[in-house]
Amino acid sequence: MLPTLLAALWMPLMGTAQTPAQASAEQASAAIPDAKIGWMDLQQVIFTCDEGEKEFAEAKKFVDQKNIELENMQKELQGLRERLEVQGSKLTDEARLDLQDQVNAKSISLERFQQDTQREITNKQERITNYIGNRLQPVLEKVAKEKGLNAILVYSPNRDGYIAPSLNITEEIIKSYNQMYPVAGAKTPAAAPAKKP
Repeated sequence: MLPTLLAALWMPLMGTAQTPAQASAEQASAAIPDAKIGWMDLQQVIFTCDEGEKEFAEAKKFVDQKNIELENMQKELQGLRERLEVQGSKLTDEARLDLQDQVNAKSISLERFQQDTQREITNKQERITNYIGNRLQPVLEKVAKEKGLNAILVYSPNRDGYIAPSLNITEEIIKSYNQMYPVAGAKTPAAAPAKKP
């Protein structure tokens, strides 16, 4: 009889032990409102906002200038190598060694130039990206308030399989960024033609 009494006492305790957990889960789900989320393509915002276009156009000029310098250095090095190949056997030992030293020095100089230039380009890109990224925060807050969003997340094609086009607010963020941070000489949307009275 004692085991039956213990079993009878134990069953209600097991039932009540599950109830608080269930109640707690129900309260938690009831306390969290449905979240409204928007998505943005951060790269598109940074590269296509007026400020981003202007900054990256200037960075491109820098890259183009460095490419011209690189081509000139490569031509000089190629010229020295051809001269060494063609005239090497006809030169004195001292002249040939001198020319070989010039080829080596130019080759090292070219390699350093490429490394330094790549570092400069990367630094410029990072500075532009960070600058625009830091200025983006108040824009995101403004757009989120206007659209009644709880969150704006960054879309990544490598991570996110599908996002409904209606949730992609990238263009609205770009427009809002351009309004908040206007760039002198930037393209402005064409005004609607005035209606005739």
